[in-house]
Amino acid sequence: METPKRTPWRRWIVLVLMIAGFILGGIFVPVQPEIVVAAEKLIEEPIAENFLGLGPLYLVNTLPTLAVTLVLLVVIAFATNRSLKKSQQTDMVPRGIGNLMEAILEMLYNLTEGSAGPKYARMIFPWFATIMVYVLFANLLKLIPGFESVGVLHHAHGEGHTIAELGGGWANLLPEKVEEGGYVLAPFFRGISVDLNFTVSLAIIAVVMIQVVGFRAQGLGYLSKFFNTRRMFKVPFFGAMDFLVGLLELISEISKILSFAFRLFGNMFAGIVLVAIVAGLLGKISILPAMVMMFELFVGIIQAFVFGMLTMVFMAQATQGHGEEHAEEHAVSAHEI
Repeated sequence: METPKRTPWRRWIVLVLMIAGFILGGIFVPVQPEIVVAAEKLIEEPIAENFLGLGPLYLVNTLPTLAVTLVLLVVIAFATNRSLKKSQQTDMVPRGIGNLMEAILEMLYNLTEGSAGPKYARMIFPWFATIMVYVLFANLLKLIPGFESVGVLHHAHGEGHTIAELGGGWANLLPEKVEEGGYVLAPFFRGISVDLNFTVSLAIIAVVMIQVVGFRAQGLGYLSKFFNTRRMFKVPFFGAMDFLVGLLELISEISKILSFAFRLFGNMFAGIVLVAIVAGLLGKISILPAMVMMFELFVGIIQAFVFGMLTMVFMAQATQGHGEEHAEEHAVSAHEI
């Protein structure tokens, strides 16, 4: 008996989407985005002339994204809490979003317990989980269609695009460029992970809390990691070497801020550039840039996981004593035995 062959219907769907994208790409010609490193201003006037003594504060398009991210996290937390309370009143089996969040947080807690041990897992887990979930939302929010394509039109300082009035104060940006009198688009929302202010702030919080965890675990003895003078007078040469190694540890600890900040910023900004370049090279073949967005989804998840895992691993290392302290404890325990 011959087995009937299955029709490869998925291939036909992809082919139809490619043809539809080619046709629509000819009717509605896409405008290539302006790739800029700094966040764009939504209004030219500052909302605060001298914010905390640091200078003028402008409403840039990463601030609305920050607010939306916080609101979404609060809504999800509220829905999760409501779902778990409802399950407690019935059969104690979480369902829906409560079940999903419980599975995610349980996985993250097991990772923390496996790296830091049960003694310090509860101290490290809230920071690790909060940073990871927050960065994940920040990375994935910018993948929503239309997220960076609707905004405010500003007069271009130099080359810009022409516009077509739609009425009611709305206009459509056209692909034709002009040397003078053109417009550029400042989107209402822009991914906050591609704003260096956000990544640096998050890196400072992570590095500061690593030191806090170290002090809570070891007390003032944590400073011996950076200022090691235990053998300075007993063995001057090796004591001086230990002291220099401690200073290198201090420099390494400070450099973690740059490592955290630029790793996240660089990878997420590179994703924007990659999508824009692929879309520009392929033109009307719109299905392929859409596939590149799947790669962006993968990068966003991986970068959130890397940022959170590094924070957790560094916190776990901060709870451990210096190498000499471990050796002394081992010697004392061996002597007692």
